[in-house]
Amino acid sequence: MEDWQNGGFGFYVHWPFCMAKCPYCDFNSHVSKEIDQKQWRSAYLSEIDRVAEEIGPRTLNTIYFGGGTPSLMDPDLVAAIIERIRTHWPTANDFEVTLEANPTSIEAGRFQGYRDGGVSRISMGYQALNDEDLRRLGRMHTAKEGMEAFEIAKNAFDRVSFDLIYARQDQTLDAWRDELTRALELSIDHLSLYQLTIEQGTAFGDRYERGKLRGLPSEDLATDMFFVTQELCDKAGMSAYEVSNHAKLGSESRHNLVYWRYGDYAGIGPGAHGRITVNGQKIATETLRQPEAWLQAVEKSSNGETERDIVSKADQASEMLMMGLRLSEGVSLERFSALSGSKISSQTLENLSEMGMLLLDGDRLRATPQGRVILNALLRELLVDI
Repeated sequence: MEDWQNGGFGFYVHWPFCMAKCPYCDFNSHVSKEIDQKQWRSAYLSEIDRVAEEIGPRTLNTIYFGGGTPSLMDPDLVAAIIERIRTHWPTANDFEVTLEANPTSIEAGRFQGYRDGGVSRISMGYQALNDEDLRRLGRMHTAKEGMEAFEIAKNAFDRVSFDLIYARQDQTLDAWRDELTRALELSIDHLSLYQLTIEQGTAFGDRYERGKLRGLPSEDLATDMFFVTQELCDKAGMSAYEVSNHAKLGSESRHNLVYWRYGDYAGIGPGAHGRITVNGQKIATETLRQPEAWLQAVEKSSNGETERDIVSKADQASEMLMMGLRLSEGVSLERFSALSGSKISSQTLENLSEMGMLLLDGDRLRATPQGRVILNALLRELLVDI
């Protein structure tokens, strides 16, 4: 068995367009007045065929439409992409197709078309449940519109997830507790709960550098919000299966599990990344970020990639550990050793376990809730001699 089979195989499709650029967002997203979706369809289908020719037959676990705002794609375009992918690879019994959506009434009306085209799961970007914070975050929907879109989504799909951001400007611990409690009362099966981070190159990043982004919580308050999140979700039967993701048993995002279990994933579209195994070698792929440049490259050379690198076994082991310790299930030490050719120091494992940062259960290594808060520091300790 090749190592990637421990995590499975997923296909990621990046749609780079949004109606507006959110001030906190550092994803590859662009605002465009005119989009020729027929032209984009030809480019996506060409890229799918190219990837299939290179990696050959294998079982496909998931497809994920990310962005940008994929709910701006015509349902016919989404259906054509799913159909072409499925012509190349047989699908797993628990095959999942996720599409990210913004909860505006216009886009919600497309949900039925997406379901008919093969989408089985919707991931909705709410980010906040009150109008003032939605305005601050640059969102184009109101709280009321968000809830209306959620009801439409629940009627169209068996599986609906949504995102919230906490540690927002002027947010108190009690306010976050109340907001998360409301979210958990919606009979939802998956929540992605992210702490607001200020990224360079974003509008928030620029404001922060100029001292204009006021009201951000202290590090201690943000940490308290993290632990309140774990407490409330645990009580609701939606424990964290990953640092920022909570689900009822069996409702985990299967596509994201491909990433975190360090499987293979092909990535197409502007700015998409991939990790694919070809002839026993793990390859990291990247694509052109600018939509028009990517589109022209695919049309002229039938390849939207910019570069690719072979990932060494040592780097594979590090990446596998970094991704896997985000999961509550942890990682296999035997798998790590097979990739790296070495073992993590038993003394380091013992020390971190005694500090309450790690749990060691036979071959499985897990980070505790306390360890997940300082995961980067934990990884540095584990990999220091590798």
